[in-house]
Amino acid sequence: MTDNRVQRIAVLGLGKVGLLAGRLLVDSGFEVVGVDQRVPLDDVDSLEMELVTGVDVASDDLTDHLESVDAVLSCLPYHLNIDIAERAHRAGIHYFDLTEDVPTTERIRELAASSERVMAPQCGLAPGFVGIVAAAQIATFDRCRSVRMRVGALPQNPTGLLAYAFNWSPEGVVNEYLNDCEVIEGGERKWVSPMEWHEIVHVAGTRLEAFTTSGGLGTMCETYHGVVENLDYKTMRYPGHMELMNFFFHELLMRDRREEAGQILTNAKPPVDDDVVYVHVAAEGDREQRLGRAEFVRSYRPKVVGGTRSTAIAWTTASSVAAVIEMVRDGALPDSGFLKQEDIGLDAFLATTSGSNFRD
Repeated sequence: MTDNRVQRIAVLGLGKVGLLAGRLLVDSGFEVVGVDQRVPLDDVDSLEMELVTGVDVASDDLTDHLESVDAVLSCLPYHLNIDIAERAHRAGIHYFDLTEDVPTTERIRELAASSERVMAPQCGLAPGFVGIVAAAQIATFDRCRSVRMRVGALPQNPTGLLAYAFNWSPEGVVNEYLNDCEVIEGGERKWVSPMEWHEIVHVAGTRLEAFTTSGGLGTMCETYHGVVENLDYKTMRYPGHMELMNFFFHELLMRDRREEAGQILTNAKPPVDDDVVYVHVAAEGDREQRLGRAEFVRSYRPKVVGGTRSTAIAWTTASSVAAVIEMVRDGALPDSGFLKQEDIGLDAFLATTSGSNFRD
């Protein structure tokens, strides 16, 4: 009989999200091994996890460390995740990550077809938590005509025309701004260009713009094709941002120099501590032949999570993936095969130690 327990887990990448995810997993009763090339900036003595530093994730040293754990959580840049997932598959351990990259997810799905462990990409905020929320809304309708998912991770006190700060991976943001976006429109699955379909959204009195970006829907278009007539995901920013980013990437041709683009943007708009995460998920459809609308609208701000003050983007992302790992350990989710975020129950998610951070 296969032993699929999840007790000892390696967390790869000890930046703000990785460190916090490790802390949350420790608080939830896991044995955590934190792995990075460098010693984390936090007070090492307070981490309450085993630390392994000086590890090149592309080396055989990482493979040796994976053989001593039940699962791995990658908090590394998306382009490293296929290799990590393949190593996890060979080691016969569970795999979790935060990627929004579509080709990465497809490769992990291929691996899951021959795995006796769970392979769960896209466990962050978007894709991730917002998909869980949207799936819960869809389930309340007899017929669902539309689902609109909007997320924005922004500085609370923006400056300059871009009105932005790179609190998330610059590689990930550039990827989202330039890769095509899958949607369902009029019942048809299709691909559309990023940074289009512009609209205005208000959250708690704050005026925001929203536009298409890649990856935020995860696998939802496949799951809800033929069920939901219109389904899309957009990123929210302060007004004026989209026009400037289109100028930067397309008129200045920075779309052909992605790495340099990320460096320029991060240098111009470095991370801030006082951020805010806006979430706006709305579904419409029929209940007992009456048209209705469900809304989940929140603004999340920095707070103390896992014993430390964390930015909003860090704690929402880390809490989401840690909650999913808790649910796999506790038997609330399958412990083998490919895990879709929309198959995760919202109530069960919020009932976990880490998921409870999202409660009002």
